Amino acid sequence: MNAPLTPSRLTMRNVVKRFGATLALDGVHLEVAPGEAHALIGENGAGKSTLMKVLSGALRPDAGEMQLDGRPYRPANPLDARQTGIAMIYQELTLAPHLTVEENVTLGIEQARWGVLQRRPMRARVRAALDELSHPDIHPDVPVRELSVGAQQLVEVARALMTDARIIVMDEPTSSLTGEDTAHLFALIRRLKTHGVSVIYISHFLEEVREIADRFTVLRDGATVGGGRVADTPLRRIIELMVGRDLAEMFPRVPHEPGEVVLELHGLSGPRMPHGVDLALRRGEILGLSGLIGSGRTELLRAVFGLDPVRAGRVRVAVVAGQPVTDTGASPHGRLAPGVGMVSEDRKGEGLALPMSVADNVTLSRLDTVGRWGFLNLRRQRHAAQRWVEHLHIRTQGPRQATWDLSGGNQQKVAVARLLHQDADVLLLDEPTRGIDVGAKVEIFRLMGELAARGKAILFVSSYLPELLGVCDRIAVMSRGRLVACRSTDSWTEPDIMAAATGGTA
Repeated sequence: MNAPLTPSRLTMRNVVKRFGATLALDGVHLEVAPGEAHALIGENGAGKSTLMKVLSGALRPDAGEMQLDGRPYRPANPLDARQTGIAMIYQELTLAPHLTVEENVTLGIEQARWGVLQRRPMRARVRAALDELSHPDIHPDVPVRELSVGAQQLVEVARALMTDARIIVMDEPTSSLTGEDTAHLFALIRRLKTHGVSVIYISHFLEEVREIADRFTVLRDGATVGGGRVADTPLRRIIELMVGRDLAEMFPRVPHEPGEVVLELHGLSGPRMPHGVDLALRRGEILGLSGLIGSGRTELLRAVFGLDPVRAGRVRVAVVAGQPVTDTGASPHGRLAPGVGMVSEDRKGEGLALPMSVADNVTLSRLDTVGRWGFLNLRRQRHAAQRWVEHLHIRTQGPRQATWDLSGGNQQKVAVARLLHQDADVLLLDEPTRGIDVGAKVEIFRLMGELAARGKAILFVSSYLPELLGVCDRIAVMSRGRLVACRSTDSWTEPDIMAAATGGTA
């Protein structure tokens, strides 16, 4: 593995961390230079998050040593690490939803004089941090809970900018960002590098890694398996290091043929968005939904599933193939009955019951298959969950493990497994590959094709245009709450989609 040409900002050698009988980190090496963007790559469960928790002081290593700017580094806790110059931006948002943007950004680093908060200089620093992200529309006084997931992710970035950090760790920072916001973030990273700030960049979007990272390190099964200069390493070689095997194709195509209409939206409007959407989804079809953050994609899915009230219009679902289309109740329970299921983009807040077990989460939408007369058959539930654990390659100690103990990507797989167990006919997937590694994405794409081949209808929201172009039969684009275009995927290009999303001609 190539070493940096300059003295190291951070050195981690032979880092070991065990959780009982599980060896999470097995002698990991990581070296980062000053002013370098260093990509830390690996599949879900490879040890990336555990390694960063060791760096941030959230976990104590069982063995190994760390140095920061040539001096021994062993943080006692996260506050100690933060004061030493380590800033963390976690994939799972760590914001206080009831507090304002300003209160979240300044939490723990408030300016005070004689016990009185200095609000004016604090406000100026927060505004400057938000301006760095080219998002003046995020107001410091807005409660975080009122922001979209993408905007909340930008607040996390702004919080990191408020500290005099020597190293900023960014864990999947673009997973909920638009292409424009990602470009702003990359410009910010380049500015930080010119000031000598090091960035450890964790991402499953390897195209982003090639664009922004100078060097990379790959972890697999808790060990360092390779690394080097990004510019000198073919993308396929990086993927092989990650998964330990060759991937034949990124977007596997499973033959499927769209059939009759199974979901119809007529003039669908919500309290704020969407506005008058007309859309038809067919059995055996993968229909992609594109648009910028705030365009109404998520609001559309929430209205369809009954999570948000419908102000005007209708949602109609065909209960059984060949039968007349029937109106369904405007509530999640009313949607479940005719076979509509949803994976939320906010798996932490509403997509999963994190304290509950994997088995509980997988079977929650369809308990009748694992119980009788109101009583759960725990053995049957465990076996049902284990089937999907194996099918989706969910890394877990077993179906009884608490879901919050899993990595973010494996949590996402549990959310997808719930729909598979439900055997839904209409699948509403809101950013289902968010935080999932490249190998798991291929599995999800193949699974979507297989489901479509079985006659399932899939409405697929993604901020990553290559995914939509790679797996969808049709792509619809939303802009400012309205559906502005919908046509066959082969008639779209990325510039066309962006033009439609930004209000230009499609």
